Amino acid sequence: MKKYLYVLFTIFLIVSCSDIIEVPDISQNNVILVAPSNNSTLAITTITLSWNPVADAERYQVQVARPDFENILQLEKDSIVSENSISVQLEAGNSYQWRVRAINSEYVTSYATYSFTIE
Repeated sequence: MKKYLYVLFTIFLIVSCSDIIEVPDISQNNVILVAPSNNSTLAITTITLSWNPVADAERYQVQVARPDFENILQLEKDSIVSENSISVQLEAGNSYQWRVRAINSEYVTSYATYSFTIE
């Protein structure tokens, strides 16, 4: 009987603790884009997009569009990454817009967006 009560108590404790664990709300945080800087002109086609990490973010959604997200001709990249940078191969002679948002298991931030051109 004692063993049965111990098992029930342990199960109750585990179930109760799962209700206590809360996922931090990151939805009001901002992603700060680092490189390439906004409205920059680049002479290379392999671009490393980077941003500052967001506290309590587990992943980041990164998108690159040509020429921009309002007048999209091509979605060049749409990836979920756990790091705060990603390299993309793009074509010269085009303008691009890139954006990133932070994600955890329950919340997302707004997108931060920059533009750049490759000569």
